[in-house]
Amino acid sequence: MIHTDTSQTDWLQLVPWLTLSLVPGLGPIKSSQLLEKFQHPDRLFSASHRDLKKNLPEKLADLLAGTPDDPDIQQQLQRTRAWLQASTAHRILTPDSPFYPKGLKELPDAPVVLYVIGNHHLLNEPQLGVVGSRRPTPNGRRVAREFSEHLSRSGLVITSGMALGIDAAAHQGALGCYGGTVAVLGTGVDQVYPARHQDIYQLIASQGALVSEFPLGTKPFAGNFPRRNRILSGLSLGVLVVEAALESGSLISARLAAEQGREVFAIPGSVLNPLSRGCHKLIREGAVLVESPDDVLIELAPQLHSVMNGVMNGLSSTAPARKETDPLRLKVIEAMGFEVVDVDQISALSGIPYTELSVVLTEMELDGLIESIPGGFIRLG
Repeated sequence: MIHTDTSQTDWLQLVPWLTLSLVPGLGPIKSSQLLEKFQHPDRLFSASHRDLKKNLPEKLADLLAGTPDDPDIQQQLQRTRAWLQASTAHRILTPDSPFYPKGLKELPDAPVVLYVIGNHHLLNEPQLGVVGSRRPTPNGRRVAREFSEHLSRSGLVITSGMALGIDAAAHQGALGCYGGTVAVLGTGVDQVYPARHQDIYQLIASQGALVSEFPLGTKPFAGNFPRRNRILSGLSLGVLVVEAALESGSLISARLAAEQGREVFAIPGSVLNPLSRGCHKLIREGAVLVESPDDVLIELAPQLHSVMNGVMNGLSSTAPARKETDPLRLKVIEAMGFEVVDVDQISALSGIPYTELSVVLTEMELDGLIESIPGGFIRLG
């Protein structure tokens, strides 16, 4: 059921699903097992205590029998209804909704409810998960942004977790070309985490979709993020890992993707970079080695069906046009190469006096051609 006005009828149909999702200690797997037995949460909560005991362990039967009258659950239901009524951009999707993501329905631990802010239609569009380190190298951040922009222009929705580092760069790449992007959160959908991503959160809410299975008000908790990752991979045709250490949570997303039958892609890197080791491990285990966005598109093309023609026509032609550069900018680009270079080195190699160079560098950074990072500047294209 999808709710845009939270009419009394809509709300009454939604309450059993929300109640099931709010039962303390009842995770998605147990919830799925209960739904197999009772078919619908309404039948579960309308069953007598005696009937529950016939079908379920006594402790679980006792818990479920008292759930509808639990004051904490009633308070959360009131909070949820007020949230739904606050904006037409706020929605809740349940498995019986035609808009519930098809990619999640097949999971044995499919979410009982999904809280959504933004364009819920994106959840059924072809998606690519992009994940990686929260502390990437400048090149890793650049690769995530550029790949995401290219793939977004080619028709894929970029899905990530709105974390620091690679996640943020992936969302920014898609947003930069006005492409679709989905942020799967490990908190309540009404929470901004990390706090510094307030701007990204607002942009995704208006141009993409924020989604979570966790009740409103849920704060960041370490155990939530692996659960979040199964949704991220379940929504996606495949997951691209940009940079990841061997103990990275991104490898959990990759493992979940493989278990769910999704493609796993990994970008190789320098053997001197510890953030390359996770990607190299994935490649040794069978992940597709990716050197360009086209590698991803070619691999996914058979699964894209309706958008396949648009994607294949876009190969090698969807990269954003390079901004025109004047002679001074060309000298700066030639002097920089693709490594981090400080201002003194750029001045010496380009022959541009420092006073003039500082103006050129500022203009180039504003135009998105270079980025200022610790130690100097780096090219972005």
